[in-house]
Amino acid sequence: MASPQRKTIGGSRFLYDSFDLAQARIDAQERVDEERRAGLEFRLSRIEETLERLEKRLWLAVYGVASGVVVHGALAFLATQF
Repeated sequence: MASPQRKTIGGSRFLYDSFDLAQARIDAQERVDEERRAGLEFRLSRIEETLERLEKRLWLAVYGVASGVVVHGALAFLATQF
């Protein structure tokens, strides 16, 4: 199948005009750029999800340590009362 940019002249190794060839290269580069951008966006979304999970775990650890300190202080306070 001949693309719409190809000439109908056969047998030549130069199937594109110089401007058509440049436009074909630009179009191909734009398609490659779109695919790369889509891949980057996918990876960035995965990284953001991972960071959100890590942040939740970090806050859980912070609250766990804080509650341990409060319990330890309360037990020390109760031990001095009796």
